[in-house]
Amino acid sequence: MSTSAGTPTPLRVLVVDDSAYNRQTITAMLEANSGVHVVGRAVDGKEALQKAFELEPDLITLDLEMPEMDGFAFLRLLMARRPTPVLIISGYAARENVFRALDLGALDFIAKPGRQISPELKVIEDELRSKIGLVRRLQSVRLKQRADSVAQQRRVTQSIKLARETTGTREPITGASAQRIVVVGSSTGGPPTVQQLLRGLPTELGAAVIIAQHMPARFTRAFANRLNRVVDLRVVEAEVGQPVVENVVYVIPGGYNLSFGDEGGRASVKLEVVERSKKGVALAPSADHLFTEAARVWGDRSCAIVLTGMGNDGSVGASAVKRAGGRVYAEDPNRAVMPGMPQAVIDAGVVDRVLPVENLHKMVKDFVGIPIDS
Repeated sequence: MSTSAGTPTPLRVLVVDDSAYNRQTITAMLEANSGVHVVGRAVDGKEALQKAFELEPDLITLDLEMPEMDGFAFLRLLMARRPTPVLIISGYAARENVFRALDLGALDFIAKPGRQISPELKVIEDELRSKIGLVRRLQSVRLKQRADSVAQQRRVTQSIKLARETTGTREPITGASAQRIVVVGSSTGGPPTVQQLLRGLPTELGAAVIIAQHMPARFTRAFANRLNRVVDLRVVEAEVGQPVVENVVYVIPGGYNLSFGDEGGRASVKLEVVERSKKGVALAPSADHLFTEAARVWGDRSCAIVLTGMGNDGSVGASAVKRAGGRVYAEDPNRAVMPGMPQAVIDAGVVDRVLPVENLHKMVKDFVGIPIDS
């Protein structure tokens, strides 16, 4: 997306939403950014598919709830015929639908204030500007291949107990205190990638897993619930005072950092609200904070994994894990949706292995002493 003289060419965007007000507002927000040109607008998935093939945009913004053809059918057909970066713009009420769309190949999402047409839609302008900036850095990632990998893994993974569909993740956390811990940092492109990693791990892992996924606060519980239904390990959204036990995955709530306390001689969860409105405050949850805490409490019994994402969150904390004698692994930046985070930890010189996400679960098995071929 650059001219021969080195000046970036306009980022060509297709806006898809069944609301005329939303289409107009999103278009105005996009075109307020220099170097962004809205080349078309569509009211439903059927019209959007035609325009995607005719106009060949660099990015598509997509509402999921539309008549004629919804966003899910559109994504399936788009990724099969012309894989294109898709940014979901969806209301908080459709949290579960967002993760389904990411599984189908969407790049990322923005939460709009509500389903109802409202001037409040303007509040997403800053986040929209940030997200479209990512597209210029997007590698020629095989978006359809990522979606196909998730679908294939869904077919071959063992069935999860039906009880999970009804009980959710709110039952008390019980089990043996974790003697080993696996900490994971992830950002843009992360939800399907985290899912791929976890689906390769057995129910009896013998370690606790804690996920720092950059995500809005009201989405992390839905993310944990979704993972709990599709992976063998139990997955919960972390809450204050929970014991850190083996064979449980904890998703840190958006807007918080997680530390470890001591409850009756066993490690427990502590959460601290991070005021992101303050200038210079890092993303929360922070992988650097999580990794540093894991190194402090578990030392050489800690394992840090850095997945897709822009920026360098995780590199400082991974260095702390390495100094403590723990292990550090990174997703191959050439295969990641966004290479920044894994590349930063590689550049720090503390990574033990660099692998595609499809193979990272083998390193976790090796860390906990499970034969890799099992």
